[in-house]
Parts: sequence; C-alpha cells; structure tokens
Amino acid sequence: MPHPGWTDFSFDGIGTRWEISTPSPLSVALRGRLLDAVAEYDAAWSRFRPDSVIAGAARTPGRYVLPAGAAALGPLYETLYRLSGGAMTPLIGGSLEQLGYDASYSLRPGGPPLPAPPWDEVLDWQGTVLTTRAPVVIDVGAAGKGQLADLLSTELRAGGVGEHFIDASGDLLNAGSVPVEVGLEHPYDRTRAIGIVSLGAGALCASAANRRTWGDGLHHVLDGTTGAPVRTVVASWAMAATAMVADALATALFFVAGSRLREEFECSWLTVHSDGHAEYSADFEGVLFS
Repeated sequence: MPHPGWTDFSFDGIGTRWEISTPSPLSVALRGRLLDAVAEYDAAWSRFRPDSVIAGAARTPGRYVLPAGAAALGPLYETLYRLSGGAMTPLIGGSLEQLGYDASYSLRPGGPPLPAPPWDEVLDWQGTVLTTRAPVVIDVGAAGKGQLADLLSTELRAGGVGEHFIDASGDLLNAGSVPVEVGLEHPYDRTRAIGIVSLGAGALCASAANRRTWGDGLHHVLDGTTGAPVRTVVASWAMAATAMVADALATALFFVAGSRLREEFECSWLTVHSDGHAEYSADFEGVLFS
C-alpha cells in the first residue's frame, strides 16, 4: 500500500492482479464500474478468449471495430513500429503462439521462431477500425495494461476519487499528491532490488525478461523481425505522464535506445543490458545500488 491508512480494492483482470489504493473505501457502484471497464477491455483485446473482437481477426480477414481507446493505441504502435524497424509490433501474437505462449498456455514451441507479418501487408489501423487482409493474431500487451490503468484512473476521477494509486502487477500509476518510493526489481532475483525511484504524479512501468518465461530460455519480449526473444536487454523502466505511454516505452527500450525515444516522447527511462551495464536518462529520479 503506497500510503498508510489508505484502503485497497484488489481484483484480477486481463491476466494480471490489480490493486487500487484510495484514501477512503470505494463505493459498491464505483467498484462495479471499474470491473465493467476491465471486462469491456478484455472482451475487445484478449487473444486468450475466442469471443473477443481481435480473436475474430485471427480467424477471418475483415473489418473490426474496437472501443474508443483503439484510436490512441494505433498511432502509438505505429510510431514505435517505425522507431524499432518493425521489431515492436501489435502483430507479434502469432510469433508468441509459435513459441508456445498461446491461448491454452501450452508453453511448447510449435517450431522455430516465426517473424511477425509486415504491418503494411496485412493491417490497416484507422482510429477504432482495424482492417485485416489476412488472418492475424494481434497482441497489444506491450501497451494495453497501461492503457487500462489510464481508463480506470479516468473512471475513478469521474467518480470523484481524484487521489488514487493503481498497481497493475508492478506497472504503477500515481494520481496522488504525494510521491511514492518504488523499488526496482532485480532482473535475476525478484526478492532483491537494484534501486529505488520516487514516483510523483504519473506512471512508472517496467518490462523484464524474467517475467512470463518458459522452456529453454524463452520469454515474452519478442523481436517482430525475427520472432525470437530479445537477448541484449534484460529489464527496463519508463516514466511518463500516462501509463499507456510508459508501458509501451518500457517494451520499446528492448529495441530502441532511450535517447532516441526521448526525441519523440516526454519520458525518463532506465535500461539494464544482459552484459550488466545500465543506461538511463539524466532525469530518471532514482538511486541505483552498486
């Protein structure tokens, strides 16, 4: 809990654990609206359920209408696809399934790594409308959890709860007036921290190769150009005004130098490489342990 005396509302959604901390307990009605927002997001974007909107795109090419948030996700992914040379892509779902991270969680590779299809060949994303030219497995996990945190924050504000702190299994959004000290998890030992950062108003999101691992060195951060897990980076953190952007940039740091991302996004960042060295922006307000 970020502040002594605050209360927590905890639940599971989109495959992760959520904790929303507030100065006073949330009303039953507001809790219901939050859970409805989670359910609506899952119904649109989950590639793990056969009745979601994007599950249809995995079966049949065509025109798919998604919720309003898709209009913000599309341009964000397009920018990061360009900056990463196609390595970061919403079309990575088929590559994940190929390596065993599929709807049934088989965790058994179905063959060698499979590159994601080129965006321009199979996908047209205009606002809330996705038009596909071939069956594609879309996965917006690199930014979706962050976007949902932003949506829940908007719902809380609309319900009169301006002060709140959202923890989506380590992706954090602070809408409170007091900064929160956050430990940065060691990429090889979850019981240890490599540093501490002070999170004021805004979001701090992380991505790590030690999360969602299986098989022989497989993990969920794949390079769309090869379909194989990234080996050069083991962990990253990004801070931004919104959780959607921070979440997306944390993944983008596996492919793009933080200094390059800073040219197009207002953010601060930290990247830990597999050889042990770290790079970070001058305004990443944290302390790294030796």
